[in-house]
Amino acid sequence: MSTVRRSLTSVGYAAGLPVLLVLAWALATRGTANLYYPAPSRVLDAFVSTWLAPATLTRDVLPSLGRFGIGVLLAITIGVVAGTAIGATPWLRALLEPMLEFFRAIPPVVLVPVLMLLLGIDDTMRLAVIVSGSVWPVLLNTIEGVRGTDPVLTDTSRSYRVRGALAYRYVVLPAASPQIMAGVRLCLSIGLILMVISEMFAASAGLGYQIVYFQRQYMIPEMWAGILLLGLIGVAVAAVFQLVERRVLHWYHGSREVARA
Repeated sequence: MSTVRRSLTSVGYAAGLPVLLVLAWALATRGTANLYYPAPSRVLDAFVSTWLAPATLTRDVLPSLGRFGIGVLLAITIGVVAGTAIGATPWLRALLEPMLEFFRAIPPVVLVPVLMLLLGIDDTMRLAVIVSGSVWPVLLNTIEGVRGTDPVLTDTSRSYRVRGALAYRYVVLPAASPQIMAGVRLCLSIGLILMVISEMFAASAGLGYQIVYFQRQYMIPEMWAGILLLGLIGVAVAAVFQLVERRVLHWYHGSREVARA
């Protein structure tokens, strides 16, 4: 019974504030004819009729999600592989650190015109925008996680002749995984933002393009419905990440629960 009560309490806390905000929104727009502040019912109708239509799903929503997924996977892969190599090699870290700080400080949005000139205006450019901005949290967190591996663990692995790829597989990467997962969490949110931004430049389809199109055509309920869809996608991505994180870091969360007990 206590488990059920905790689950209901968690659901209540998660849904309580959104419900209150929607109620406040409905009360504030009740009886108003303001074009820019439509009632929630109008936004919901626009959401169903526009964003859940098969044509919009296949032309705009699913391709955007596909680019987001591919871009984030590439960013995570590049960040973990390069971060492990840099973090485990002191001279390489000292050599690349100034350059990494330089490129990390450049906002990814300003690279969009450059990438358009170099790569064109196709999906390759949009993927490059996502990867160029979302790789940094994973890369830097991996570097710090690998660099901060407990020396006792590395010495113990050497004494048991666990070296090379086995040491990275069973010692270094597990020790750095909490920081890597923290970087992945940021990578997902940044990747979603850059997915939208990349579709606002010289695009003819996609979530970002459609939202800007609706705004320019004064189709305000449809625009708000697109923003609502982005929020729901963000919530779904965060929920999936939490499930993956609990599975990847089960030993970490278990040790923290034991320490709190």
